[in-house]
Amino acid sequence: MKSPLRMAKEQDLQTIGLSTVADDLLKPRLLTQLGRLRGSMRSLAVMLDTCVKCGNCVEQCHSYLGTGDPLNAPPARADLMRKLYRRHFTLPGKLFGRLAGAKDLDSEMLDNWLTYFYQCNECRRCAVFCPFGIDTAEVTIAGRHLLSELGIVPRFMQQVALNLQKTGNNMGIPAPALLDCVEFIESEIEEETGVAVKIPVDRPDSEILYIPSSADFFTNVDTIVGAAKMFHMLGVRWTVASAMLEAANFGFLFHLSAMQDHSLRMRRAAEQLGASLVVQGECGHGWRAARMVTEAASGPVPFELTHILDFTARHLERLSLRKLPLRVALHDPCNYVRAGDLVEQPRRILRACVEHLVELQPNREETFCCGGGSGILMEEMMEIRMKLGKKKAEQIQAAGRIDYLAAPCSICKAQLPHVMNHYAVPEVAIGGIMDLVGKAIDLTSSTGGSGA
Repeated sequence: MKSPLRMAKEQDLQTIGLSTVADDLLKPRLLTQLGRLRGSMRSLAVMLDTCVKCGNCVEQCHSYLGTGDPLNAPPARADLMRKLYRRHFTLPGKLFGRLAGAKDLDSEMLDNWLTYFYQCNECRRCAVFCPFGIDTAEVTIAGRHLLSELGIVPRFMQQVALNLQKTGNNMGIPAPALLDCVEFIESEIEEETGVAVKIPVDRPDSEILYIPSSADFFTNVDTIVGAAKMFHMLGVRWTVASAMLEAANFGFLFHLSAMQDHSLRMRRAAEQLGASLVVQGECGHGWRAARMVTEAASGPVPFELTHILDFTARHLERLSLRKLPLRVALHDPCNYVRAGDLVEQPRRILRACVEHLVELQPNREETFCCGGGSGILMEEMMEIRMKLGKKKAEQIQAAGRIDYLAAPCSICKAQLPHVMNHYAVPEVAIGGIMDLVGKAIDLTSSTGGSGA
């Protein structure tokens, strides 16, 4: 295979309810599943039927611009599925085959699906510039699901799903380790501020269930610190759940049943802890999945769902904030601005926390992806990731001097340091927006006490 992705083994696949398919069953299995998706995902059929190959999206795709590979152009990438779709689900394709742009399944097609569907960051920038609103992410996410139905699953994705099953988070943090991390973080906050800020774990009858990225307890600690300080100042009764300590729903990016399992875990955790409000942490695709598919995956839910940045923006007037003397550039995570309705909230927060907000160009809905999104944050994909991050590096270089790059998504935080180092962008601090909120909060004026 062309793809550098390492595949999960059969025995590992079985742990997440999948299995490999015998060669003689590949085609009927794939066509059956594609037919089901065609019926249940009307958007997929629309995307496959509508493209007129106008080319508007090609020069807007960071994947194509970074790799120079013609098959990474959005129309060509979608054609990898469209050809099979036309062959078996359209009359012209059935009658005229290749003359109608149709092609039957073969090993080359499967190789190309794996290679190029995992070089799409699912950023949806193509849809912004398409005159018909065609969203290649609808096609490539569906393609990843179909590959998983054949047992073709990257080992990284399988391991994340297994970790979620075992521990309730993608990093595989067991409950005792979580409690140790929380105790350490709490002591660090008290040593820094003189205020006993708590990070409640599995606190019953909580008003708010906060679902962070599990990385916030190891590599992005300042993000959970910022959230904890804010909840403390507001005096709300909040908690994190050891059984659901993960905003990032990787199932959304490779298999629908894994996505549903994640969503159901969130619902059960909220119900068990009595939360009427679920607040998602800094994760781009996690927020997109939560906002778009929670009720579709688990039915009507007995709680309100919001994002930590929206929640913070709505409560800014209740926070005692000082402006940090920093020039801060905002990286807009793709899933916030193109699928999550989080465009102006991050800017309102930053203007309240720092002296200078620098806008990258382009920004908001036209932003470029960091190159690590959609679950390809794997070591074996590093070469591709750097190519996919080229346009983001150019944006940051063009911004001039900045002290801090605000990247309010755990995947962006992990990807961007590599991108900046690879393209020799001057060194700059990189972190979340909640990190800055935590540094700007004056806890001495707090009367909250975390809802105690």
